[in-house]
Amino acid sequence: MTIAYIGLGSNLEDPAHQIQLAVDAIATIPESKINTVSSLFFSRPMGPQDQPDYMNAVVALETSLAPLALLDALQTIEKDAGRVRKGERWGPRILDLDILLFGDDIINNERLIVPHYGMKEREFVLIPLFEIAPDLTLPDDSKLSTLRNNINDNGLKIHSKLRYA
Repeated sequence: MTIAYIGLGSNLEDPAHQIQLAVDAIATIPESKINTVSSLFFSRPMGPQDQPDYMNAVVALETSLAPLALLDALQTIEKDAGRVRKGERWGPRILDLDILLFGDDIINNERLIVPHYGMKEREFVLIPLFEIAPDLTLPDDSKLSTLRNNINDNGLKIHSKLRYA
């Protein structure tokens, strides 16, 4: 079994509800079990500011799936939520699910880059991840605690707790 950390984000159609539905759906992924879920955080949008604020969380998922099989399951959850991939980066979206880390694996192919390419610069990833895995060391030996201490919170604040089975 591998611990995968999944980033969740939404800024459309009741984002808190979308994130909770995504957590519920992640809990049903075969050969996988949620270990823990961060709080739900409000964050400012990356990129264009003429869009609603985001809600973000991180899930720790224990899985025996291969990385691309997990990606397929997550993309099915996004599609079922109504996400349409337009190739637009940083635009508004109903649901965004990203594999941040997959154990100590380093993956770089046309479908998946792990560790997630921007996670070290994103407070809405590092702060929820730190909440659930403060002693985590990334595959490049970066300590999550150091990354967390060196990032501006950019107004990030806790909205609520999420439930999970």
